[in-house]
Amino acid sequence: MVDFLAENNLCGQAILRIVSCGNAIIAELLRLSEFIPPVFRLKDRADQQKYGDIIFDFSYFKGPELCESKLESKPELQDLDEEFRENNIEIVTRFYLAFQSVHKYIVDLNRYLDDLNEGVYIQQTLETVLLNEDGKQLLCEALYLYGVMLLVIDQKIEGETRERMLVSYYRYSAARSSADSNMDDICKLLRSTGYSSQPGAKRPPNYPESYFQRVPINETFISMVIGRLRSDDIYNQVSAYPLPEHRSTALANQAAMLYVILYFEPSILHTHQAKMREIVDKYFPDNWVISIYMGITVNLADAWEPYKAAKTALNNTLDLSNVREQASRYATVSERVHAQVQQFLKEGYLREELVLDNIPRLLNCLRDGNVAIRWLMLHTADSACDPNNKRLRQIKDQILTDLRYNPKILFQLLLDTAQFEFILKEMFKQMLSEKQAKWEHHKKEGSERMTELADVFSGVKPLTRVEKNENLQAWFREISKQILSLNYDDSTAAGRKTVQLIQALEEVQEFHQLESNLQVCQFLADTRKFLHQMIRTINIKEEVLITMQIIGDLSFAWQLIDSFTSIMQESIRVNPSMVTKLRATFLKLASALDLPLLRINQANSPDLLSVSQYYSGELVSYVRKVLQIIPESMFTSLLKIIKLQTHDIIEVPTRLDKDKLRDYAQLGPRYEPSELMPKLKELGATMDGFHRSFEYIQDYVNIYGLKIWQEEVSRIINYNVEQECNNFLRTKIQDWQSMYQSTHIPIPKFTPVDESVTFIGRLCREILRITDPKMTCHIDQLNTWYDMKTHQEVTSSRLFSEIQNTLGTFGLNGLDRLLCFMIVKELQNFLSMFQKIILRDRTVQETLKTLMNAVSPLKSIVANSNKIYFSAIAKTQKIWTAYLEAIMKVGQMQILRQQIANELNYSCRFDSKHLAAALENLNKALLADIEAHYQDPSLPYPKEDNTLLYEITAYLEAAGIHNPLNKIYITTKRLPYFPVVNFLFLIAQLPKLQYNKNLGMVCRKPADPVDWPPLVLGLLTLLKQFHSRYTEQFLALIGQFIRSTVEQCVSQKIPEMPADVVGALLFLEDYVRYTKLPRRVAEAHVPNFIFDEFRTVL
Repeated sequence: MVDFLAENNLCGQAILRIVSCGNAIIAELLRLSEFIPPVFRLKDRADQQKYGDIIFDFSYFKGPELCESKLESKPELQDLDEEFRENNIEIVTRFYLAFQSVHKYIVDLNRYLDDLNEGVYIQQTLETVLLNEDGKQLLCEALYLYGVMLLVIDQKIEGETRERMLVSYYRYSAARSSADSNMDDICKLLRSTGYSSQPGAKRPPNYPESYFQRVPINETFISMVIGRLRSDDIYNQVSAYPLPEHRSTALANQAAMLYVILYFEPSILHTHQAKMREIVDKYFPDNWVISIYMGITVNLADAWEPYKAAKTALNNTLDLSNVREQASRYATVSERVHAQVQQFLKEGYLREELVLDNIPRLLNCLRDGNVAIRWLMLHTADSACDPNNKRLRQIKDQILTDLRYNPKILFQLLLDTAQFEFILKEMFKQMLSEKQAKWEHHKKEGSERMTELADVFSGVKPLTRVEKNENLQAWFREISKQILSLNYDDSTAAGRKTVQLIQALEEVQEFHQLESNLQVCQFLADTRKFLHQMIRTINIKEEVLITMQIIGDLSFAWQLIDSFTSIMQESIRVNPSMVTKLRATFLKLASALDLPLLRINQANSPDLLSVSQYYSGELVSYVRKVLQIIPESMFTSLLKIIKLQTHDIIEVPTRLDKDKLRDYAQLGPRYEPSELMPKLKELGATMDGFHRSFEYIQDYVNIYGLKIWQEEVSRIINYNVEQECNNFLRTKIQDWQSMYQSTHIPIPKFTPVDESVTFIGRLCREILRITDPKMTCHIDQLNTWYDMKTHQEVTSSRLFSEIQNTLGTFGLNGLDRLLCFMIVKELQNFLSMFQKIILRDRTVQETLKTLMNAVSPLKSIVANSNKIYFSAIAKTQKIWTAYLEAIMKVGQMQILRQQIANELNYSCRFDSKHLAAALENLNKALLADIEAHYQDPSLPYPKEDNTLLYEITAYLEAAGIHNPLNKIYITTKRLPYFPVVNFLFLIAQLPKLQYNKNLGMVCRKPADPVDWPPLVLGLLTLLKQFHSRYTEQFLALIGQFIRSTVEQCVSQKIPEMPADVVGALLFLEDYVRYTKLPRRVAEAHVPNFIFDEFRTVL
């Protein structure tokens, strides 16, 4: 008969693929359970209020039209719904695909069973497959894995959360309308069961059997699988555990499968007393806490409570006298085994000869140790005992008392057993690899000894006083030939023959009185020793390694091991060499990966990589979590160094004048007008202490301390910037999508205390608060902000040097990025405001229309200009307050961006001048190439898929080689009256300002605050977002205003130049200066003699 798992056996390959798929689905469900978006749980009040109207459970299906119409009636809900869809559709789709694969799995299994019954697989029926060893295993596994999937889903992804995700997918996905969509079936299978994994939660009635029966499965198949599991040892595990008291451990995997599959036929649990007694007597006579899959534990005393037959059958096991007997037995066994293992682990004890002579003894010790560890870990685990269940608590207390349980001793037993197992395995692997070479070597040596003895008895060799004896000579020659004829490949015959040869050599020594000659005796003893070694060597078999692999299984502790983490960490802290022993324990734990990967590997499934990555990733995370204590201890010491570096040891500069030494030692506090500066200085000192301490320890611990410091600080700051910018994004970057967040070394998230999400946001808003143009006046020449009322300095460009010292380039760059988002938001708000208060206001539009008619054409001079302009301003007075606020906010942020760019550029030139020079040259070269391309399109230009321009921009911004005023922040449409509105706005603000020879334009009255630089930069930025013809028109209007007003003054013979004209001229001057455009741009609208002379008149 063809091997069941052969590639050409369709029947075997089909069920193997199903089982392989089942293991992969469980891994995906476990992986996804860690990424459930918290919003679907609707746990906190804020989420309920915000998303309660757009996240639905299955009640949605009762009236989808009603729910959707409710959404459509409120535009803000529609907007929120759309944003929610954009942010969550990817993860929701992934969950849906996992749920769909569970449904597809059971459909495929049912189809396979139907195909078997209908004779699709020639010569194969359900009965014949169950008679085959592999077939029997795979059919049992297929049903068991489906049960595990359902239990994992209910444990890890709560029912209500599942429903909300499925409804969200149904609403947001286009796939639902496709004909092959089985959305209804998936929803029926995975609707909420009412089960909750929270401690103390009540179990729903008929759970989980009603859940398991949602998709009908062939009853004959279920009962035949249960029959096989009851009667057979389907994995032949008993051979690895010959002792009767180890039987329940040998059959533990099968017991877990039976536990899950019994829920598909709950009548056995309820009423079949005899069957349940048989199951309990075979599988659970001495244990009642089992691991069902990769460390998911179940306490049968609790799980079987609602089932009469099961509960009655288990009562014998749970009888307190039996509990006491088992606990006492395992206490004794663990003490005895621990003493043995410690003896074996003594340096030099486990030698090759001892191992080969005592294989059964060593294996028995390993069996006892592993069985005891399994029983003790499972039955003392907190997760297996519900604290609210009095009976379970009583049983557990009884066990802890009888065991005199100490988790540290159990952990030590686990460590030592793992180490012993590891050493033994390595020795066996080594011996197996050298087996044949050693055997041949011993055979050659033994044969040569016999040949030499034959020569001795020939009388030719001058060995003292040995008479010639032809019989012995011939006999020894014959023995030498016999030794040479031993065949390595036929180990059984060779072993028998070797034993006979050893007996013959012992007899010849006695019968021929050869004892008198010591040298002959020595030769005979040596040969016997070589023959003994050959017998030992032939006994080294791979079966021993396989047995060790079976009995060393630690998959039951995949989750339980976590309860020993604190003990592991404490022992590492006390004794760092403990890490070598832990290595063996982690390798032992890694053997748990064989369980889910075996079938995936056999099926050559492409899922092998992702499943092995998931489980090995989990193991690596756990190892990392344990070993975290090493850097933690190191950083505890580092904190003391930081304290010294920051507070106690003051760095003296490399050169210092003698008379300044005293000043340096006594640092007096400086007057700081803003609270922000001292805080930044303090934080900067701490960060500098960290920085220097990392530098200081890197030579001692042989790691790149500074590299770690820079990488981690940049990661933390960039992550915080990213989270803060999420506030301004519609499609947010989730933690699992972030390139800065890590599951292994997560950056903590703190609850927000104000509108900012992170410290970067708070810092940015604090800077905006203290430089608010309503309260402060920015003097451009000094790069300083002064309080409008008190005229005290508030802050200056030193603030940005301080931020650079504290948060580094990443911090400043992040602040700059955040300001960009804020500018975009302000400009978008401005546009919606423009639409609302200008384009929808009839009177304002009429005024603008009248004004445009009066001033056309723009090259002309407006007669009676004062009256025309000021009547227009008066009629539009109500719109300027909001307008001014928006413009000033944008201008303020642009000033901050300029300051940041200056600071970044300065520090880049100072700290890495080669980078700065390279970037500047590359930038110039690129711009020259692009300009050349536009003049002659045949010349090269970066293609659309070329990321060069995008990447170089990031570098240029980080090095401060850019001009924030030239940025396009938003895309805009044509807006009617846009230039004239801005012109009116500007001349409406001019009366609030006055010219000061030293300071330029300053606010006239602090009660009506307007700050000139933010006003100019805000208008400039706003105009930059639109087509250049708007700017042209705007400048023409200002030019016309200046010419008309000057003309009116001349005709009325007023000698001084009006203040508004001075303001308009200064605006044009500043416009030219900030945009770095030639002066002729302004002179196109204002005669140059006015420009040249106006300052002399002032």
